[in-house]
Amino acid sequence: MNDTRTIQFRVVMAKNDERVDGPDDADTVATIAKADAAMDPTVAFMRGKLKITGPTGPLFDALSSGRAAEVIARLLAG
Repeated sequence: MNDTRTIQFRVVMAKNDERVDGPDDADTVATIAKADAAMDPTVAFMRGKLKITGPTGPLFDALSSGRAAEVIARLLAG
């Protein structure tokens, strides 16, 4: 496994209004709408509400460690 892969999380609050955590050159970008951000990220991904671009490995790592839930909750809280 390549430990140097990065992920950026985006919570879309409104059109042209996103809260972002992670590097701009991230390997994987995970995006979720504000309306869906309170949902468990694993469930959101399985339901197609948490969308990604790039490889799934960094997302799966973030989901299993709990980091995805922490970052999304922090971005949602503002």
